[in-house]
Order: sequence, then structure tokens, then C-alpha cells
Amino acid sequence: MDNLSIQPIIICGGSGSRLWPLSRESFPKQYLNLVGEGKNSLLQETYLRIKVLKKIESPILICNEQHRFIVAEQMREIGIKPKAIILEPVGRNTAPAVALAAIRSKLENTHSVMLILAADHIIQKKKKFLDALEAGYKTASAGKLVTFGIVPNSPNTGYGYIESKEPLTDDLKPTPIIKFLEKPNYKLAKELILDKKFSWNSGIFMFKSSKIIEEYERFAPRILTLCSNSFETAEKDLDFHRLDKKSFLKCPEISFDKAIMEKTNLGIVLPLDAGWSDVGSWQTLWEKEKKDDKGNVIKGNVIAEDVKNSYLRSENRLIACLGVENLVIVENSDSILVANKLHTQKVKSIVQLLNKKGLKEGKFHHKVYRPWGNYTSIAYDQKWQVKKIEVKAGASLSLQMHNHRSEHWVVVSGTAKIEIGDLKKFIGPNESVYIPLGVKHRLSNPKELPLTLIEIQSGNYLG
Repeated sequence: MDNLSIQPIIICGGSGSRLWPLSRESFPKQYLNLVGEGKNSLLQETYLRIKVLKKIESPILICNEQHRFIVAEQMREIGIKPKAIILEPVGRNTAPAVALAAIRSKLENTHSVMLILAADHIIQKKKKFLDALEAGYKTASAGKLVTFGIVPNSPNTGYGYIESKEPLTDDLKPTPIIKFLEKPNYKLAKELILDKKFSWNSGIFMFKSSKIIEEYERFAPRILTLCSNSFETAEKDLDFHRLDKKSFLKCPEISFDKAIMEKTNLGIVLPLDAGWSDVGSWQTLWEKEKKDDKGNVIKGNVIAEDVKNSYLRSENRLIACLGVENLVIVENSDSILVANKLHTQKVKSIVQLLNKKGLKEGKFHHKVYRPWGNYTSIAYDQKWQVKKIEVKAGASLSLQMHNHRSEHWVVVSGTAKIEIGDLKKFIGPNESVYIPLGVKHRLSNPKELPLTLIEIQSGNYLG
């Protein structure tokens, strides 16, 4: 490879509502372990599969402010310290996100090939993927804007398409882009799949940071200016860069394809035949996963008798199925989805209905992440709530006081340092402590192992 380093830019936006009930606005699909038997999330796999590349830099991640602790924790779990985590105060699609990453490189005076990746893609053939990236690096180093066209295996109407000047070949030969096509109807998709000049738009890009700045100056100068303003006045908060909200809100909501790639004359496409998927539905997951001899994908606590061609997933409770086929059944702690496998693209409409009715299950998970760890809501009523709290080694919750509720803590594992008023003490497994209403208190984990405890809240206000 050339002298330029590779700067991964991982865009972590999107709510993944088609994979409800596991994926929700508060914890979308990119942060879930959805494929295979491993423990890594889609985000974690996004970086792990490329870290073997020569001259690879630590990633820059761009995410919603709401997900900052999830992103930081998942990078920590795989031993990666990001170069930056840029927090968008509101989603504005991919054109502003790419501009932000390019601006950060410019401010650092770094010269690199930027590799733009979405955090929610599956790549099953890693060697082929890395080979394609190396070919893309050479083309990008020469000043071109490279994207990767997925070699289609079906007349899919869920993807946009790219028309190239020459047919795409197995030898990874780059070819100029003629145009981008919106998602076609089924009739047109059947025609496109027969022509090797057409491929699915992957949303993966490579280009020099200096070159993409030039193209923004030509075709999207307003986005560049607004993103520059929002980044230059950003606040540094722990590992995060908080963008200036006032400037960023003025950015148009537009994709990188429309803002730059459809206008530039530097666009190049390379073929990518690496088992790619953007995991757009439960049916897609069924297609990608290993199946039993009856065509079923079964995960978790499931009993299936006379079941065919179905996706069955239990996160907690037992699922028992008898005499069904072509179903998707997904269970988690507060919701169950039962759908015909062919209708799973419409799950998004269920989420919209939940949100319209004001039901929290449409957006929120019971598990909430914080800098010190996380908590999970186990059970609740109007005047009481039970939570499981997990505190990372050496971490501490803020000093706090509640005027409308009391709390009772029971340690399950680890050691807790407790401060209640002037009292300081340590408690271990099966020991408990009571925090009266109106008393200042703090919880800390002084040890090198995680702390887990149960919190029982009781009072007129539990917020």
C-alpha cells in the first residue's frame, strides 16, 4: 500500500426499526449481536474485520448523542480507543456526517484515505472484503472517489443501484460510475440483475480526505461551512466531541450519494462479492444464518416441533412452536413479535403505531447505559420499581438526593462502597443498605471486578 494511512469512519446512525423488538431507538441494531454464535455487536465487527489492514488508524465514530455511552463501552470491550466519537445532536443523513469526518482530518492536518463504513452491515467473506478494500485504496490514493457495488444475487427492490461504464468483473477492476438509481420496482429490478453494469449501492466509500474536501467545496459548500462551524465550536466531554447544535441544525438532511457522488466526475465503482447485507429485515437475517435440516434458524430457549423455514429467537422466556412454517417469532423481556416471514419489511409500521399510541416499547429498552455501567428495569408499578444495577470496576455514580422516594440496595456480586450522609461503609454479596428519602448518597465500585446489585425504589415519584 501507499504512504497514506487508512482512516476508518464508522457511521452509527439509524434506528433499525425493522428489527423490532430487539432493535429500538434507544438501542438500535448496530449495537446488537445478531449474527452467528459470537458475542460481538455489528459495530464491533465493523472495526474488527478491518483492523488487520496495513496503516489502519483508530476509528472515528459518528453517532447520535443518545448512544454515546453504548459506543464508548462497545469500543472499550474490544480494546479499541477511538480517535474521536463525534456526537450529532440530531440526525442529518450521511452527507453532513462524512463532512464532519473530513473536517476533523483537515483540522489535524492529517493526510489519509478515508474509509466510510456503516456500523450495521454484515460481511460474511472477510478475505474478499479486504481484497476489495486494498484495490479501493489504490484507486482512492490516485484521487478518485471510490464506492463498492454489491454483485446482486436477486432482483432486490430494497436497495439503490449503481450503473457503471463497464461490466463489473471478478478481477476487481475499477470502472467509472454512470449514474445512481433509486430503489426500483420489481419489474425493473429483474431487468437490472441481468446486466453486469448494475450493482447494489453498498454505501461503503474510500477517498483521500483532501480530495473529498475539494468536492464538498464544489458541490456542497453550505454543508461544509455549517459542519466546520459546528465542529470548531464543539465541546470536548470525556471521549466525546459535542457539536454546536445551532450550526448543525441548519445542515440539510441529505445523503452523501446525492450531495457528492451523483455530481462528481471522479466517481469509481469496484465490485464487492463478499456476502454483504445491511440486515434490513428479519427475513434477511434468516437468509444469512445457518439453518437446521428443516430450514429453521433457532436461537435461545426454543422448542420447535413440526416447524419449517422459520426464524425463532428467544432472549429470555421459552418459546414453544408446533406445526407452523414461514414465521418470524422474536421474544425479549417486554415484547414478542410474531410475523409472516415475507411481511417483515413492514415491521417498521408496527413501531410507528406503537409510537403513535405513546407506548414506550416502541422506542426504549429496559436496559440503559451510563458512563459508570448500566441498569435494567426488572419490574415496576406507579409507586415502586426494581432495577438491576451493574457498576464497572473503579466507577462511581454521582452524589445524589431524592425528595420523593427511598431506596434499598442489595448486593448480588462484587463489593460496594456506600456513602449515606456522613456514613461510609463497604458491603458485599447478600448484604443490603437502606437510603432514606431526602438523604445525600453515592454508590461506588472500589474493586477490579464488576459490581451487581438490586435496587428497590419506593415513593410518589420515580423519575
